[in-house]
Amino acid sequence: MGGALCHEGRLLAARRSAPPELAGRWELPGGKLEPGETPEQALVRELREELGVEAEPLDRIPGEWALKTGYVLRVWTVRLVSGEPRPLEDHDEVRWLAPHESDTVDWLEQDRPAVAEAVRRLRETGGARDGARGR
Repeated sequence: MGGALCHEGRLLAARRSAPPELAGRWELPGGKLEPGETPEQALVRELREELGVEAEPLDRIPGEWALKTGYVLRVWTVRLVSGEPRPLEDHDEVRWLAPHESDTVDWLEQDRPAVAEAVRRLRETGGARDGARGR
């Protein structure tokens, strides 16, 4: 699962450092579910481990996108509760992007539809609500 982490009208992009075939590309941070976790619990844990932040999942972005065999990407909008994101695991850079800057990074293909929806929500709300909740 992935998190469209929104704060002050911007979306967080994270640049992959591994595996080699993904290194240098940008994604919405997140990771895999562990046994016994809900997707929302896993997302909170992954964002804490990968970025050192506390976050609150809000709304699921409709759709799912194929990853490697047996895995799909599901994305939630996420509100930053505390902390400043920094690349701790699996990433070597993070960047806050305003909606008009969302195409300035090379997103992984499977993240593009969710990024487009998160950006649409940010534009719709004018960044007034962290997490860009849908209507």
